[in-house]
Amino acid sequence: MVPSSPPLLVVMGVSGSGKTTVGELLATRLGVPFADADDLHSRANVALMAAGHPLTDEDRRPWLARVGAALSAAESTGLVMACSTLKRAYRDAILAAEPRTRFVFLDGSRELLVDRLSHRHGHFMPPELLDSQLAALEPLESDEPGITIALEEGQNPETVVDDATSRLSR
Repeated sequence: MVPSSPPLLVVMGVSGSGKTTVGELLATRLGVPFADADDLHSRANVALMAAGHPLTDEDRRPWLARVGAALSAAESTGLVMACSTLKRAYRDAILAAEPRTRFVFLDGSRELLVDRLSHRHGHFMPPELLDSQLAALEPLESDEPGITIALEEGQNPETVVDDATSRLSR
């Protein structure tokens, strides 16, 4: 039997959905490195977002190339990356760089996300940009490689990871 390749996963969703928390736990569970795509943004992009300005597709293009390159470079080790990937075109750009990538979409209600963001401190993404992210969000479609996990109030991140690992192994 040929061993399977290490996973290349993108945990996606809008700000406040738990991408980093779930991504870190998922990476630990799978025994692969974790990375946050926020760390791959240019200083200019971070400054725009910190000032309350949503990024344009043009602003995101070089960032998405860096995300895809990081996943491709991790083919031998595997990688779980937290990355918003709000639009299908963004996911397609990542898949063009690394076709083995699978997505884990963390889907929560606006009310849940606002509550989470109101308790988060020290992040460059202000809660005021949530509505622009929700407006831009194109949920994962059935013909895309990955799964959607519905988030619920009070849900433990470990439960989300249990669900993800179970469904990804099928």
